[in-house]
Amino acid sequence: MIIKYFTFSLSITTISWIVGMLFNVLLQNSTFYKKQLSDLNFIKSDRLNQLIGLGFFKWMVKNTFFKFFNPKLHLKTRIDQTDLDTLRREMTTAEISHLIAFMFVCFFALDKFLRSDFLFGCTMMIVNIGMNLYPSLLQQVNKRRIDKLAKKLQRTAMRQSNSLNLI
Repeated sequence: MIIKYFTFSLSITTISWIVGMLFNVLLQNSTFYKKQLSDLNFIKSDRLNQLIGLGFFKWMVKNTFFKFFNPKLHLKTRIDQTDLDTLRREMTTAEISHLIAFMFVCFFALDKFLRSDFLFGCTMMIVNIGMNLYPSLLQQVNKRRIDKLAKKLQRTAMRQSNSLNLI
């Protein structure tokens, strides 16, 4: 019985990725997306991220077949501001798509909780958290790291520019 629930949960969660991507495309050109959604930050504390297991999740994504799911989310060895901006945009797209997918599956899970089968709803939410919420939280952590790197890159560029002006 639980295997059937788990299998269906994996299926609906995988389908939710397509729903998330479709709705994300519809939202991307809105000002709400550019001003509010692109800077979401649910958990700002690195310590809390570690407590909920995001460090293990990150390791799992980097060291298993999951690393092949979105090949656009990689940095080259030599980076510039344009690369960081592009990477941040791709991460925002992935993050928002996963959040939309998470909410989509939540409706199904809530329906199962309230109507018929509590265990089925719980199974669906556990799979949903692992396949939609955690990837979204990981993207938020990575976007913060990119923002720090971008600031460092800008400071370095400003220092180099100032030193050239002095010569």
